[in-house]
Amino acid sequence: MVEIPKSSIDRIIRKGGGQRVAKSAINALQKELEEYGISIVQLAVEISRYAGKKTIDEKDIRLALRKRRLEQ
Repeated sequence: MVEIPKSSIDRIIRKGGGQRVAKSAINALQKELEEYGISIVQLAVEISRYAGKKTIDEKDIRLALRKRRLEQ
């Protein structure tokens, strides 16, 4: 279920200051980002449906992110 390319994950790690990046680090971050992203989208879908909308927009995603942060 790989949706985010490994090259993108590598760039994210390097932007964060990593100079050399192991494949295992890329795989670990890729898995976590995909799982987190899916959970945010699922929550945004619920928010959108509750509002009677079929289209998920930026506000739905932002609200889902905010709600997820409050739950932690």
